[in-house]
This record gives sequence, structure tokens and C-alpha cells, in this order.
Amino acid sequence: MKHARNIVAILRGVTPSQVQGIAEVLIQAGITKIEVPLNSPDPFDSIETLAINFGNTAVIGAGTVLCLSDVRRVHDVGGQLIVSPDCNPEVITATKSLGMLSYPGVMTPTECFTALRAGADGLKLFPGSLTGPAGLKAIRAVLPPQTEVLAVGGAGPENFADWAKAGASGFGIGSALYHPNDTAADVAQKATQIAAAYDAVFSE
Repeated sequence: MKHARNIVAILRGVTPSQVQGIAEVLIQAGITKIEVPLNSPDPFDSIETLAINFGNTAVIGAGTVLCLSDVRRVHDVGGQLIVSPDCNPEVITATKSLGMLSYPGVMTPTECFTALRAGADGLKLFPGSLTGPAGLKAIRAVLPPQTEVLAVGGAGPENFADWAKAGASGFGIGSALYHPNDTAADVAQKATQIAAAYDAVFSE
């Protein structure tokens, strides 16, 4: 692998008892950014487990982060990444003040620039299925060229190439990678396929 794959694994519904095994196979497949959405069972326990075991080899964080208290809790258990479905400047600035990475959810140019002005490290285009690659291409025309944009919701191996041509920097992958009933072996198989599809599009 010539570079770190810009894929965030979204483990919505994962439990603390299974999260370590799931993360192990993701990292083995070369997917080293992992978020546990806060509407999962006991999410802070899962994030802490991941931070303790994989904090040096992967970027561990939380998704569906909506308030400042949750930003602080993620930080306190060792998380490094805050992902939100919305664009809340207060959450962004709190995330950055604690030295974590901020990826707020955006859909419109107004939300994109609001997020960037607040200090976001990158943008989560969500839901991508509504905006589509054509929408991203239009927004890309006005964004600073270096802006990192992750397509989330509607992005998968079958359309990685379309998104990349439109200007996507990477992807957040949820159900195409993990379902709550999946075993680690299930996730390993899907992660390998997704990593290969990513490499086919972004290979140098």
C-alpha cells in the first residue's frame, strides 16, 4: 500500500464485546480509520477499547456526535476523530480545541464554508445519495482545492470511480462494510473487497 486509504469504517450498532475483533480485521485489510456512531450500544466503551488496543495503528473516533459533552467524552476515552451528520460550528471548534480531527456533515455550499471557517479538517458529504457525484462536482468548483471531502451514504465499490472523478477524497462506508450481525470473518471479506476497489481507483 503506497498510502493510507482514506476510508472511514462506520461501525453502527457494534457492541463492546465484538468491536476489537472487527477492528483487527479492518486494520489487517488496510482500513485504519474507524468510527463508532454514538447511537450504537455503549459506544464510549467501544471507543475506549479501540483507543487502548489500536490507538497507535489506527485513527479511532466517534460518529453521530451532536453535542459538546459528547465531544469531551470521546476525547476522555482516547478518541481522535469526531464525525457528525450535521454542521455545528460549536462542535467543530470544541473538537479542534481538544486536538481531535473534525469531519462535520454537509450538503450545501453554505454548510461547507461554515464548516471550513469553523476549522473542520474535512467535510462529510452526507447523504451522498442525495447530492450524487454531480452535486459534488458542482460544489468542488467553489471549494478551496485542498479541501478534503468524504462521500458518505450512497458511496460504495460500485461507484468509487464516479465519486473520485467528481472530486471525492475518500469515503465513509457503513452498511456495505458492517452490519450488527456480521462476524469478523464477514467484515474481513467485505473489507478486502472494498480496499481493492479503492486501490483500483486511487492507485498512483
